Amino acid sequence: MEHRLDEIDRRIINALMDDARNVSAPTIAEETNVSPGTIRNRIARLEDHGVLTGYHATIDFERADGRLTNLFMCNAPVSEREVIARRAQTISGVINVRELMTGRRNLHVLAVGEDTADLRRISRSLSDLGVEIEDEVLVQNEVWQPYAPYGADESARCESITDFVSLSGDAEVAEVTVDPGAPIAGTTLQRAVGQDVLDDDALVIAIERDDTVLTPHGDTEIRADDIVTVFSRDGIDDAMLEAFRDAERA
Repeated sequence: MEHRLDEIDRRIINALMDDARNVSAPTIAEETNVSPGTIRNRIARLEDHGVLTGYHATIDFERADGRLTNLFMCNAPVSEREVIARRAQTISGVINVRELMTGRRNLHVLAVGEDTADLRRISRSLSDLGVEIEDEVLVQNEVWQPYAPYGADESARCESITDFVSLSGDAEVAEVTVDPGAPIAGTTLQRAVGQDVLDDDALVIAIERDDTVLTPHGDTEIRADDIVTVFSRDGIDDAMLEAFRDAERA
């Protein structure tokens, strides 16, 4: 099932794709203006929803042990492709199997062999599964990089909105990160409305704080780095969002 990502989720994915080994929750938290606990909770949620499926090391096998990395481009019967892909993973030396939706060469198998004789063994094992190997090539190098649209847009104005949804009519919902210097930080919702910090039309319907999602009440205090979900029947404009922004960053 598809899982809707907000801006914080995308920044987490970008950071993990860039360097999953060395990046930390506090580092990502600093870049996204939320708490480290929130980042750890979001990572766990992305794992639970199957968005983050693993953390893998990229190995140069030629440098490590003088071994050969080979890509087999195979044609598998569409009705059997998924089963064959699972069986291919059990072949000794196979390190990656990619299924393609349509057309020929719909199964790509990446394998590591001690030498060309070992690669021939893997080739025979694949053929025994009922696939036709249409081509194969030795892999020279492979480079991974983060998915750019999930990274920070340095040219854009600093923005606290992490998600936004338009509903029927003029109604809108926004997910907003509370800046440390925001007018509403350290203030209860009741006091914020009474002091005209928060627009009367703005309804705070949820607060994400570290690893907890709170149901807000009038005496609930808004804190810096909270992720606040705001609903408005008449739409959400910049004036309404000023309560959650540090004026010096806006």
